[in-house]
Amino acid sequence: MTVADLPKIELHLHHEGAAPPAFIRQLAHEKKVDLSGIFKPDGSYDFRDFAHFLSVYEAACAVLKTPEDFRRLTLAILEESAANGVVYSETFLSPDFCGGGDLHAWRDYLAAIQDAADEAEGKFEITLRGVVTCVRHFGPDKAKRSALCAAETAGDWITGFGMGGNEAMGQQADFKWAFDCAREAGLRLTTHAGEFGGPESVRDAVRALGVERVGHGVRAIEDLDLVHELADRGITLEVCPGSNVVLGLYPDFAAHPIARLREAGVKVTVSTDDPPFFHTTMRREYEMLAQAFGWDAEDFAALNDTALNAAFCDEETRARVRKRLENT
Repeated sequence: MTVADLPKIELHLHHEGAAPPAFIRQLAHEKKVDLSGIFKPDGSYDFRDFAHFLSVYEAACAVLKTPEDFRRLTLAILEESAANGVVYSETFLSPDFCGGGDLHAWRDYLAAIQDAADEAEGKFEITLRGVVTCVRHFGPDKAKRSALCAAETAGDWITGFGMGGNEAMGQQADFKWAFDCAREAGLRLTTHAGEFGGPESVRDAVRALGVERVGHGVRAIEDLDLVHELADRGITLEVCPGSNVVLGLYPDFAAHPIARLREAGVKVTVSTDDPPFFHTTMRREYEMLAQAFGWDAEDFAALNDTALNAAFCDEETRARVRKRLENT
């Protein structure tokens, strides 16, 4: 068995961003929507930089209109994830894309997604949990609506709250109300920082919002005091190396700071972010990390153990997933 064949846990996956291009093209065809401008000739997504990526992402999301669309999407995502050895995944879901922030509509979308997740667990032996996310560049007021949707549907399946979107818009503290609302509902917290924002964005995320995980967070490596703070606080980073390389943060996997962060005692995990956009899979992430750093099965087992301990799930689910890791 190669490292790519090992069972895997993924904590940082954007639901719409994981949509296979063929699925989006088929949906666009069914709905008679012309999305030809967002694809390359080979059928993959086409974008120039991060800002353009966001516009292409939102264009692809435009054909995802109904709960049934999201049910089909969820099955497509989980089949692909399971084929790459993922046994447990957490997906970022935005009420902005699932009913426009309306709670009643959000409940309908969520029911369809959960139904698909249950079907996929039976078919593919993969467990999914949902992390509601607000979208940073949509602003704090819309974030409040997302947080209320999250709080009203918190439970065994919706287990976390976070924030994605353009880090250049606003400050982490601008969204404190939304995160406090989610925390009071018992949800666990994460937020994007330290991808395009510098080390200070990671520090702000931890101190202003009180998150226990940070999406990306890799720019922390530029501030040794911050690296020590993350290690001391036990903050887990949801690292997405392939995404960082494609978007130009680092020239290649060997230059990526995940190994240095890990050696410094920071808890790191491995995810794909928006896999079809960044031409990656969890298999490829493992292969490239093994090649870049010489990591072996023991290293990846340790990474999975870190991810499972940081997962936003109940202890019964954690125990079930641990057995799946051990028996595969």
